[in-house]
Amino acid sequence: MSPAYTENARTRLRIAIQKSGRLTEPALALLSAAGLSWQESRDRLFYYGESLPVDLLMVRDDDIPGLIAGGVCDLGMVGRNVLAEQNCERIARGDVSPFSEWRALGFGRCRLMFGVPEAWEWRPDDVLPGKRIATSYPALLSRWLAERGLSCDVVTLSGSVEIAPRLGQADLVCDLVSSGGTLAANGLKPVEIVLDSEAVLAGPVAPFVDERAAIAELMLRRIDGVLKIRDSKLLLFQSSREALPHLMRLLPDAEPPTVTALDGGVDVAMQALCHGAMTWQRLEDLKRAGARGLMVVPVERMLA
Repeated sequence: MSPAYTENARTRLRIAIQKSGRLTEPALALLSAAGLSWQESRDRLFYYGESLPVDLLMVRDDDIPGLIAGGVCDLGMVGRNVLAEQNCERIARGDVSPFSEWRALGFGRCRLMFGVPEAWEWRPDDVLPGKRIATSYPALLSRWLAERGLSCDVVTLSGSVEIAPRLGQADLVCDLVSSGGTLAANGLKPVEIVLDSEAVLAGPVAPFVDERAAIAELMLRRIDGVLKIRDSKLLLFQSSREALPHLMRLLPDAEPPTVTALDGGVDVAMQALCHGAMTWQRLEDLKRAGARGLMVVPVERMLA
């Protein structure tokens, strides 16, 4: 077991979060929904946990995997792209990575994609050999190329990747894409995904062996509860008992429902926790199938 997790035993859990960027506010909101509250330091780089023994370190996102590896923090909320890139770097050096993805968090979604000139027809085996590809993710790109036996010149840039072809630095790019607007503004089009990314909870491969183990288990349970109800609604309605099988086929995202017989036993009242969007169209389909008195109730908290 790594000395970082045995010799430096602690009684509080430390979570690293991006100090400034698109993941910061959603990460804080998720932890707040999980019941955490903090007292901020004057420089707002350290948040002392008040409701639970869980503290936050506000750092650069690129530093989070290394902080977990070094035992400076225990967990981190970071983009999968950052975690995967640093994993690939370590594997390429022959090292065993000490950190891994624990949970996908459902925000900060984007894709690491190839962006090529609009006039290109995308046939990677034909067009890529010998080309210069600009990227901020050389390890992930190199792995993708190696898996396909393609030889290219990987041009590593720390920013403004999309403009590289216009400046003559590269023939195409491999960069993060959200809407595709930045690629289009530079005369490029997205053609193939290298990695689907979103914010993830990262942690050590080695388990905790002190008080942090119980705290981490509690945190995971609460985070799972928050994520599970993010798009969940409690659906209530009445129907005839004969209509129930058809109604349940219209609710493939529902957990096993609670069914209660009404007076006389012919009709039933049903409540079901549904994890998909409860649109007007779905309600109208249910009504046509025999549901009456449909009611959608938001779910604030749930603990399995």
